[in-house]
Amino acid sequence: MHDLKSIRDNPEAFDAGLKRRGLDPQSPQILDLDSRRRAAQTAFQEMQARRNEASKAIGMAKRNGEDASALMAEVADLKERIPAVEAEEKSLGEELDALLMALPNLPAEDVPDGADEGDNVEIRRVGEPPAFSFQPREHDAIGEGLGLMDFSGAAKLSGARFVVLKGALARLERALGAFMLDIQTGEHGFVEHNPPLLVRDAALYGTGQLPKFGEDLFRTGEGFWLIPTAEVPLTNLVADEIIEENRLPIRMTALTPCFRSEAGSAGKDTRGMIRQHQFSKVELVAVAHPDHSEEEHQRMLSAAEEVLKRLGLAYRVVVLCTGDMGFGARKTYDIEVWLPGQNTYREISSVSNCGDFQARRMKARFRPNGEKTTRFVHTLNGSGLAVGRTLVAVLENYQQEDGSVVIPEALRPYMGGLEVIRPDV
Repeated sequence: MHDLKSIRDNPEAFDAGLKRRGLDPQSPQILDLDSRRRAAQTAFQEMQARRNEASKAIGMAKRNGEDASALMAEVADLKERIPAVEAEEKSLGEELDALLMALPNLPAEDVPDGADEGDNVEIRRVGEPPAFSFQPREHDAIGEGLGLMDFSGAAKLSGARFVVLKGALARLERALGAFMLDIQTGEHGFVEHNPPLLVRDAALYGTGQLPKFGEDLFRTGEGFWLIPTAEVPLTNLVADEIIEENRLPIRMTALTPCFRSEAGSAGKDTRGMIRQHQFSKVELVAVAHPDHSEEEHQRMLSAAEEVLKRLGLAYRVVVLCTGDMGFGARKTYDIEVWLPGQNTYREISSVSNCGDFQARRMKARFRPNGEKTTRFVHTLNGSGLAVGRTLVAVLENYQQEDGSVVIPEALRPYMGGLEVIRPDV
């Protein structure tokens, strides 16, 4: 959600920010609706005030034995006209809100301009991709070769873009989630949560998935939505709240299943576990003071990177350009892990600073120490990490020529000491 006062004060800057997002100017329409809404609001208030004033005058006239018929006619006329003006104000307000709700966040000044992922800017590379004496296979071939990754069985149950993991691979996915949570809670100060997986409309409006991206989500017959990420319930825990400044930052994490329809991904990553309707993810959410949100952004990025460092996986960090950023973000870093089977880096985490964009939609504020007024908080979110994609990376980077997979040392305590996953024969 955008600040109307800022748009009124500097419409050119607002439109310039939208232009960097590839959008046409919106301030003329916004300001026209805002002006008409405020005029209707003023008219409504003036008519109400006049009706109250005239009603009092009627009582006084009657007490004094004077003719009140003209005043009574005026009050009757006002009572008839007021609902229409009130309805006009409401309608204009709803139209204005709908327009503002559909517009993405404005990019930060240091975000690179660009049309798509080809214009993202690499920040750094960490680690060296492994060298193999054989042709490395992709994760689905490895998993099926182990007899522990079943796509056909999942398709029989649920259709495409699902998988059944068995045995050591099922345990490995569980181990990865626990490993990530232990790092984030034990070393980076995130408090573990176990939130609902079903949310109401308001929660998705708050974080920006609705109204524009409903087709990317799954909805139940009872009107609940399956969460696309734990960002939604975690961030909305501060909706409609006024937080005392000394509570900031609030850092939360959760390991949850996530559900996405992948409506815009037809034909992309149809094989394997890269892009599925159901997957597990450790989410990181921070609610921060506006003066420290960029510092919090860097801290969160570092927390996500640490998981890959502990697993010995090569990766790179890129800053997304204006054409590739998510709807609610003002700045996003992607972490891309090296996948030998695909011979490329693939996204495993997006870490975003949303500024006060979500907070305005959720009415999430804080009260500065010693002040009566409130300010909007800044919200941040990121994957710490996507568990399924991390499993993919482990399989591809630690594969052996005989089809077995070495378990990274950091995960062995979570695997009962198991060192190698061998084919299930």
